[in-house]
Amino acid sequence: MRRPSLVASDVDGTLLDPAERVSERTARAACGVHDSGTPFVLVTGRPPRWVPRIVAGLGVAGAVVCSNGAVLYDAAADRVLHSTAIDPTTLREVTGELRDALPGCSFGVERSTSGAHDRLDQQFIAESAFHRCWPNPDLRIAARDELVGVPVVKLLVMHERMTSAEMAPVAEEVIGGRLGVTYSTGAGLLELSAPGVNKAAGLARVAEQLAADPRDVIAFGDMPNDIPMLEWVGHGVAVGNAHPDVRQVADEVTTSNTHDGVATVLERWW
Repeated sequence: MRRPSLVASDVDGTLLDPAERVSERTARAACGVHDSGTPFVLVTGRPPRWVPRIVAGLGVAGAVVCSNGAVLYDAAADRVLHSTAIDPTTLREVTGELRDALPGCSFGVERSTSGAHDRLDQQFIAESAFHRCWPNPDLRIAARDELVGVPVVKLLVMHERMTSAEMAPVAEEVIGGRLGVTYSTGAGLLELSAPGVNKAAGLARVAEQLAADPRDVIAFGDMPNDIPMLEWVGHGVAVGNAHPDVRQVADEVTTSNTHDGVATVLERWW
């Protein structure tokens, strides 16, 4: 592959090391890309509020595709540029059906606001059972009706006794094409988005704005939510610690995130 015109990378398990830090080597590589005039785009399942710390460690701020493609965030301006939501009617239907299909599951939702720190009490809301599984200071406990009462960019489904891989086919059969189902961890957590929303669609929006041909884009990932993106770009790279399904679709497998897999590839050109 010739030098890419755009670099895209997943964050957790790919760009970050196992301690969720940006290594010095990775930061140097990212800055080299940026300083050359080539866009470096983060494409993550994270919401905007979990992005500024990563951007600070990376030293590169710009467009970030968040929430698995549902949100486009400008990290330099701290502004949400675009979001695609799941409507309340679908939320009510799907959560009811999943409770029956996955007994013992619990729900959380992510909502989009105007920036990373705008109305934090409205961004991450869950029922109490979800909070017991995933204690998080950002999370606000709410009644079930509030969870599904307004549009959300992501529906989270958690189960204490199942893996994500076990949950996914059950959810896909129940939901059909009403929502997209994926996961970024194996620990019993599914991430559901509006139809057509995924990392490839989110990155395509950025690439179009930057006039970047997909054939000249390189992307890095490690989990099933990265697969659409790796298939869309001209050169998809799986890190060495990637899920087997991701390794199978990748054009290349680099070293693990522990050993700066992203930087190892980027240093060919920068």
